[in-house]
Amino acid sequence: MSASLQLYTQLSFAIASRFYLPGHRLPSTRQLAMQTNLHRNTVSKVYRQLEAHGIVEAVAGSGVYVRSQTPTNSKQTNSKRQGGQRGVAGPHPGQSQEVEHYINTLLCGGLTLQEALHQLTTDINWRISCGVQVLVSTPQEDLGAAHLMARELTTLPIPVAAVPLECLGRHLAALSRDGKKATVVTSRYFLKPAEEVARAHQMRCLALDLNSFDDELNLIAQLRTDTCVGFVSISSGILRAAELILQAQRGQQLLVMTAVVELDTPPHAGRKQLLSLCRASGTVLCDQPSHPVVEATIRQHRSQMLRVPNLHCVDHYLRPGTVDMLSRKMGLGRLAA
Repeated sequence: MSASLQLYTQLSFAIASRFYLPGHRLPSTRQLAMQTNLHRNTVSKVYRQLEAHGIVEAVAGSGVYVRSQTPTNSKQTNSKRQGGQRGVAGPHPGQSQEVEHYINTLLCGGLTLQEALHQLTTDINWRISCGVQVLVSTPQEDLGAAHLMARELTTLPIPVAAVPLECLGRHLAALSRDGKKATVVTSRYFLKPAEEVARAHQMRCLALDLNSFDDELNLIAQLRTDTCVGFVSISSGILRAAELILQAQRGQQLLVMTAVVELDTPPHAGRKQLLSLCRASGTVLCDQPSHPVVEATIRQHRSQMLRVPNLHCVDHYLRPGTVDMLSRKMGLGRLAA
């Protein structure tokens, strides 16, 4: 992965996980270049890419700021301006005034009641047809992130599968040939490319909110200077972002080690890096799928360790309430607590 792409991924994850909140002023290109040991032109290029994708906003004479990450859908926005097309939210109980306002908007746009009914019926039927299965999509190089999201979506009463973004078009085309549809979901910083692919095949695409990881950030803030902290995950992207976030929070005060767990490899294969991390770290943070692997490594090699690391497992990759919100958007109802 190129240095610019790596920095782009790290910053995107930091914004998507709300480590950098909307309105937050990002470091200047000079500051970030010094922090990351990258050329200032590389940092400027990444900031321009983030701005082009609607993630940040450059304010002349002030700096670069995080934009609101409220999901937008140009197709929905254009539809509303044109008098109502696919993508406008349907009515919900207790919102009769909003429904009435929307119907009046359609009528003022020149539609008859019959045409407005057709528009609403078409959109609702499309949403229902897309709600029979969920495809979680991220780039192949960080498919672990898709598996983390898919793992938490298994409470949905429909099939859930992880699909690399590079293969998403072929997968959706195959579904279309069989007369099937699906809803594509991804994290916000992959939303634009995933949305473009989904739209090309008349499928729905929604963004999922990532956890803000407040507990983990508080834990890191309390670590003593010169402590070694380890991060273990099935997602390489999470590990790269974690390094950047930790550097922003603690600078060079902490030694950071990372290890990727490949769940489809045989036991103990390629675990030397993980073992080194467990031996050196006073604190180890890991995701749910990695937790049993880290525990087994510590248990097996406990006698070789000067001290047993404090193991902290991150409970959720998605923000609390995200799965329930997705369920309601897809018309599946509220999930049981």
